Amino acid sequence: MREIFAGMPWWVKWVAVPVIALVVFGGLIASVVGFVVGLLFKLLVFAALVGGLIYVVRKFMSSSSSSRSDW
Repeated sequence: MREIFAGMPWWVKWVAVPVIALVVFGGLIASVVGFVVGLLFKLLVFAALVGGLIYVVRKFMSSSSSSRSDW
């Protein structure tokens, strides 16, 4: 592979080949990036929902334990 690129000008190695790679694999790269971003968003929503649930349960448990001590 090095022998093939050895005789080529610099712009073929550093401009043309990456552009061709982006054109050919651009859809694949975009779908992988979209999948990762979607997964991270779902993990963030999951963490927020679990944190909210824990907050509500602790709030409810503390208010119910204080009302029991009033009896």
